[in-house]
Amino acid sequence: MFLAVPNMTPLDKVALYLACTLVTVAAQDLPSNYQYYTEEGVKSGLEWTNGAFLLNKKGFRIFSGAVHYFRVHPDYWRDRLKKVRAAGLTTVETYVPWNLHEKTKDSFDFGDGQSEMSPFLDIVRFVKMAKEEDLFVIVRPGPYICSEWDYGGLPSWLQRDPSMRVRTSYPGYLERVDKFFGMLLPLLTDLQFTRNGSIIAWQVENEYGNYQEDVDRAYMEYLRDKMIELGVIETLFTSDTPTLSGDLGSVEGAIQSANFQYGAAKEFARLQELQPGGPNLVMEFWTGWFDHWGEPWHNTHNPEDMASELSVILSDEWYGNVNFYMFHGGTSFGFLNGANVPPISPQYMADVSSYDYDAVLTEAGDYTPKYTIIREMILPNLPPIYTPEPPELKSKANYRGVVLTEYVSLENLVRNVPGELQFTGMKLPLAMEDLPMNNDSGQSFGYILYRTTAEFGSGSNLTIVGHVRDLAVLRIDGKLLSKPWTSDSQIGSFGFWGAANRSYTFEDVEYGAHVIDILVENMGRNNFGVLSDFNQKKGLPEGPVLLDDVDIPEWEVIPFEFNSEWVE
Repeated sequence: MFLAVPNMTPLDKVALYLACTLVTVAAQDLPSNYQYYTEEGVKSGLEWTNGAFLLNKKGFRIFSGAVHYFRVHPDYWRDRLKKVRAAGLTTVETYVPWNLHEKTKDSFDFGDGQSEMSPFLDIVRFVKMAKEEDLFVIVRPGPYICSEWDYGGLPSWLQRDPSMRVRTSYPGYLERVDKFFGMLLPLLTDLQFTRNGSIIAWQVENEYGNYQEDVDRAYMEYLRDKMIELGVIETLFTSDTPTLSGDLGSVEGAIQSANFQYGAAKEFARLQELQPGGPNLVMEFWTGWFDHWGEPWHNTHNPEDMASELSVILSDEWYGNVNFYMFHGGTSFGFLNGANVPPISPQYMADVSSYDYDAVLTEAGDYTPKYTIIREMILPNLPPIYTPEPPELKSKANYRGVVLTEYVSLENLVRNVPGELQFTGMKLPLAMEDLPMNNDSGQSFGYILYRTTAEFGSGSNLTIVGHVRDLAVLRIDGKLLSKPWTSDSQIGSFGFWGAANRSYTFEDVEYGAHVIDILVENMGRNNFGVLSDFNQKKGLPEGPVLLDDVDIPEWEVIPFEFNSEWVE
C-alpha cells in the first residue's frame, strides 16, 4: 500500500515507493502461520509449560477470533476468515449448535439436509476452509453453548422427557448427548492438528460454573471421557469467570480459562490461584454485548476500554492468550435467538435477531475501529510469520423501499396447515414441545394457535392459568382484541409473560357460542442460568384456560413452524 505524503519531491516519492516495495517483498518471504509451526513435521500439538503454550514444541500464544459458522451465510465464510487472519490472529473459534444439527430427534444435518439452515451446517467445510486461510481452529462442541442462542443450543425436544435434567448425569440426557457426539466428533477428529488438520483445542461443556449449586462433577468427567473415547486428542479446556465461579466448572485434565470484559488483572490473578503456573487464557474477551427486545438502546463497548484491557492481557506480567468474543457476530437467523430470565422485572427478555454484538466486524462484515486497534496490538506479539493485508470490503446493494399491497390472513395460514398437523380434541395445558409431530420431537419454533368454541354470558371472563410463554394475542370470531406491545407496563397484563393467572373481560360480546383464538409466539428460549432456568416449554404449558372459572375441555391446536418447505 503506497501512502502519499504532502510536499514530497518526485525523488522522495520514488524512495518511499521502493521502501514500501522492499517491505512488502520481505513480508511475503516470511513463512505462513502453518509453515512456521509445521516446517519440520508435526510431532506434538498444543501443550503448556511454565505458564506459556507450545505448539509443536514452538512458543505459541493463542490469538483467536470467534466466528460462528451457523450465524454467517456460507458464501461469506471465506471473507470473514480472511479478515480474522489479516487482523494478526492465528486462530478462529466456533461453537457447535446441537439444536440445528439435530433439529428433530435422530435426524442429523451436517450440511446435507433439506432445511432452510442446512447450507449453514457444513462444519467440516468451515474447518477445512479455516486451514486454507492459514488459521488454526478451536472447537466448542457443547453440548450446551449459551451464545444467546435458543435454549443454549440444546434441542427443545429434550423437554418431552418429564424427568429431564439437562447438563447433568441424568441418564436420559447423557443418552442423547452420546448420540449427538457420536455423529459430530468423528467428522472432526481427523481434522485435528496432530493429524495434519487445523483443530488445536476443544472445550468441555461451557461456563458450567454458572450452574452453581446444580454443578455435577460426574457429568463433566463423563463429557471429557466421552470426547476422548470418540477420538479427541488435542488439548481440552473449560471456560468460566474465575472471580465469580472459581473452579466449579473445571474438570481434571482440562485447562481452565477466563471469560470477561473488564478486570483482566483480577481475573488472571484468580486464575493463577486456581491453576498455579498455568497459561493465562481468555476464552471469551467480550468485545461488545448483545441486545434484548424492549431495551431502549443498542449495547456497545468503547474501543478505548477494550484496548486498555487488551494491553493488560498482552503485557509481560500476564503474558496472556486471547479469543475475541465476538470477532464477527453475524445473525441469529429465523427463530433461533435466545433469551434471559432475570429474577426481577421483566422476568423474561428475548434477544434480538441481530448478533452484531458491537463486535470487531459489524454484522455486515465491515471493519470497525476495534479491528485497527487489535491489528496494531497483536502484530508486535507474533513470531516471524506473514500477515496479509486486510481484504477490501464487500460491495453493498441498495434495496429501495417496497410498498406492501397484500398480506396473508391467519385463516389462510390455518387452511394451508396439513390436516395431520391440526390437532383436535386436545386438553390444556399443552406446550408446543409436547405436540405429537416431527418424529416425537414436537414443535421447536414459531407460533402455536389454540382454538375452541365456547358459550359466553354477559361480561364473561377468560383466564389463562399459569404463564403465557411468551406472548399471546386474543381473537373472538376473528376479531383481534389484544393491544400491541408498546410499553413495559403491559408485561404484567393478560397475554404477556410477566404474571400468572391473568384474565380478560369481554365487555361487548353477545350471549351464545363464539370462536376463541389464542395465538402464542415463542420468542426464544432462555440460554443461561441454573438448572431451574432451563424449564423452557412454550405456548400454554402451565395450566388450563377457564371461561367464567370453568375449564374449557377441548381445543384445536395448530402449529405454525414457518419452515422453508411449508412457506414455499
